[in-house]
Amino acid sequence: MLSIRLTRVGKKKKPSFRLVIMDKRRDPWGKSLENLGVYNPQAKPKVIQFKADRINFWMSKGAKPTPTVWNLLVEQKIIEGKKTKAHPTHKKAAAEAKPAEKKEAAPAA
Repeated sequence: MLSIRLTRVGKKKKPSFRLVIMDKRRDPWGKSLENLGVYNPQAKPKVIQFKADRINFWMSKGAKPTPTVWNLLVEQKIIEGKKTKAHPTHKKAAAEAKPAEKKEAAPAA
């Protein structure tokens, strides 16, 4: 399955990203089918240059963007829809919440 995702380029501590199309199972640093744009979050203002026509072409062929790319495309109004949660919740926060629920249930029993 084809995936539209970001690949990291740039120096250490100075990340910038390329928006590429590649097979989902392929190594992120491997060969991509096509370069679809550039994203530099460090620049002031942020540099976001995407090829909207090529992104729409690949999505019509069945390519799916990653959650982070989806949010960037919604921000740029290239696609319509709601933003998604790009990052899962932290395991520590979830682990701390579960024992608290068990303690509340124990006295009631």
